[in-house]
Amino acid sequence: MTEDAKSVEHKNTVTITDAGACKKKVAIEVPEETVHGALDGQYKELRRDATVPGFRKGKAPIKLLEKRFGKDVIEQVKLKLLSDASQAALKDNDITALNDPEIDHKNITLPDTGPLKFEFEVEVKPEFELPETDGIEVEKPAVAVTDKQLAEELEHLQRQAGIWAPVEGGEVEEDDQLIADVVVKTEGDAEGQKLDNTEVFVRPVTMVGPVIVEKADELLEGAKAGDTKSTTVDIPKTYYDEKYRGKKVEVSITIRDIKRIKPAEMDENFFKRFGVADEAELKKELREAMEKRAEQQARNSMSDQIYKYLLEKTKIELPENIVAAQSEQLLRRRYSNLLTRGMTVEQIQEKADEIKATTDEQAKEQLKIFFIMDKLASKLDVSVSEEEINGKVAQLAIKQNRRPEKVREEMVRDGSLASFGIQLREEKCLEKLLASAKIVEAKEAPRKPKPAKKKTAGKKAEK
Repeated sequence: MTEDAKSVEHKNTVTITDAGACKKKVAIEVPEETVHGALDGQYKELRRDATVPGFRKGKAPIKLLEKRFGKDVIEQVKLKLLSDASQAALKDNDITALNDPEIDHKNITLPDTGPLKFEFEVEVKPEFELPETDGIEVEKPAVAVTDKQLAEELEHLQRQAGIWAPVEGGEVEEDDQLIADVVVKTEGDAEGQKLDNTEVFVRPVTMVGPVIVEKADELLEGAKAGDTKSTTVDIPKTYYDEKYRGKKVEVSITIRDIKRIKPAEMDENFFKRFGVADEAELKKELREAMEKRAEQQARNSMSDQIYKYLLEKTKIELPENIVAAQSEQLLRRRYSNLLTRGMTVEQIQEKADEIKATTDEQAKEQLKIFFIMDKLASKLDVSVSEEEINGKVAQLAIKQNRRPEKVREEMVRDGSLASFGIQLREEKCLEKLLASAKIVEAKEAPRKPKPAKKKTAGKKAEK
């Protein structure tokens, strides 16, 4: 019998069926001949290397080896057959798994006769059709900076340079900082977690201890020092903190102190802070910076419109467990995105509330965009080279005044380098889509241009 005939005769039997959204069930039968051949090969290798008292090396009887080492040999052969067969099944059937096969090897026995049978499930990329991507209509916002916008920016700088001052006998207002005693209780937890003298910022969405509270401004505005305000929060099933995921949480806030920003005066020290001589010079430099930022915001706005078009025109079904896993990756992913935009670690920490305010819909959108962009990259023949990644890392290092190799090493260690490459690929896809887009100039500048939302996925979807 020829070798080709043997390989056909001993070929594994593989059956693949759908097991839900983005899931495949793979059932495999490894022929008896393959099993026995693997065992024979393992015993021959063992016989060659094993030292058995009373026998020269390589001369011990197979029966004796089976008696002394059989349990270990069978386990090794079983694990290798399971691994080889599962990987071959995925490769031969063009299945790109998003996770490693979860095989219950402990409950699988290597048979004395007959084929080795086992099955497993894997999560796979969703199957979908891309919409038309040539000539997408987008509106480019006007980029002129008005005197009103300039005045608002000056006021913002004054607040940034201001200090938190105590509010004596007053009521809580939006954007205040509270020093409060917080109690967080989950269902069935009588005492809960107590946090004394913790900071709570009065915002529409804010962190209170370990949980995100929406409409916190409505809850707290008008309260005074000594008041206690309570609310109940339904934590999403995809929340980043597994301890609270999918639970109903009672949050109690007892206000100790109220603090409010006192804007800085526009005096000599204020101007020195920004390296200018007077208000006129500050306004001139500020306007130039705002115009440059407006150009970037216009670009971001057009990118957002591309994202919106792709999301609305593409139907993708995603399973809940992938969404949950993505939520755990969002903090790292968004941290990386903000770094690439030139923000410092300190600036990112100031936006911690916003960064952590991750919802189920955000995770779904990011996953959808990742899969859409992944497919678009193939369609548009877009790829990212190692040199391009290194170049971007070098640019980031310059902004941070650090050595490029140190920045790269840190990104490899925290897992953000892979996301970095995906982000670069996504940006190149957007460039191609915008190059072929139908761009309409807006007549008036938007009041508050919104930055582009990066929606690519995290570690799990990167596989």
